[in-house]
Amino acid sequence: MPIINSVASFADEVAAWRRDIHTHPELDYDTIRTSGVVADKLKAFGCDEIVTGIGRTGVVGVIKGRLPGDKVIGLRADMDALPILEATGKPYASQTPGKMHACGHDGHTAMLLGAAKYLAETRNFAGTAVVIFQPAEEGGGGGKAMVDDGLITRFGITEVYGMHNMPGLPVGHFAVRHGPMMAAADRFTIEIEGKGSHAAKPNESIDTVVIVAQLITALQSIVARNVDPLDSGVVSVTAIKAGDAFNVLPQTATLKGTCRTLKPETRDLLENRMREVCAGIAATFGAKISIDYNRGYPITFNHEKETDFAIAVASDVSGKENVLTDIPPTMGAEDFSYMLEERPGTMIFIGNGNSAGLHHPAYDFNDDVIPAGVSYWGRLVETAMPAR
Repeated sequence: MPIINSVASFADEVAAWRRDIHTHPELDYDTIRTSGVVADKLKAFGCDEIVTGIGRTGVVGVIKGRLPGDKVIGLRADMDALPILEATGKPYASQTPGKMHACGHDGHTAMLLGAAKYLAETRNFAGTAVVIFQPAEEGGGGGKAMVDDGLITRFGITEVYGMHNMPGLPVGHFAVRHGPMMAAADRFTIEIEGKGSHAAKPNESIDTVVIVAQLITALQSIVARNVDPLDSGVVSVTAIKAGDAFNVLPQTATLKGTCRTLKPETRDLLENRMREVCAGIAATFGAKISIDYNRGYPITFNHEKETDFAIAVASDVSGKENVLTDIPPTMGAEDFSYMLEERPGTMIFIGNGNSAGLHHPAYDFNDDVIPAGVSYWGRLVETAMPAR
């Protein structure tokens, strides 16, 4: 596959950056060391402008082509790790117990740094490339924080692109789809108040444990009986707290969980039906039920024209036969979605080979991915803004 020759020549250097970041994982917005490493390298590469502190700990580098141009292409990588105890046994494994790069953000950061190095050295394009290093993708909404801090308007970004590794997809292969690529992710907390009693006298109670059982069953009926079978939706109760003793019917109970959808109207449907189900079961049992429903990351929606372009670039790097163009959407979520709401662009997956799955303690980013990933970024900028 036509990997950029100069990129292949420094791929081992990029892998060393990746392993250093892997050894020192940081969570959420606490990417202090990682952000510092990124900023220092962007400075060493000779970027025209480096800005830190966007979205609290985000870093942005600006690279101008050798010719002027109207386009400003944003390339985004995430930097944060996960609160997981690493089990890879690698010599560069996390030195911070309970934290590890289990989603490959170390690889994403390193590949975008490699692209910044290449683009700053060659500048074979007409326009501006903006490399975006984002904190807090893993639930913290760092993408939104950077957008709210003026990322898009401050740097005049006209298109924006993201990339994420995909275990199970062969190294050097790409996968993408038009339209909804990843789901919207919402969270809910349901508080139930009944009437506690001795377990031997259930007639004197309003039994929150029975209510929990009924409520969980009823919530599952929303997708099964209200969502179009050709649509997609998930309602998952993931945490239950009700009582501590074997002989007490508890006064209160709490449920927590998540909803995932691929269409705005389905998102509205799930929230509305959940509220109706809670109200109906409260009336049935004579309990008080409240629901705190919080909308999280939006749908990651790939724009038509930009996705066609990304497919063409990926095909140039890896060969058309190695680019899947209509993969099923995933019900996982991505806060790159906030950037795609502001500007047209696309998220693409790059193969991580036969590795452990994302968010698994044995996961490790495959360094063999680096040449294709860096080449994709470089070709994307040069093709979008040709220096003629």
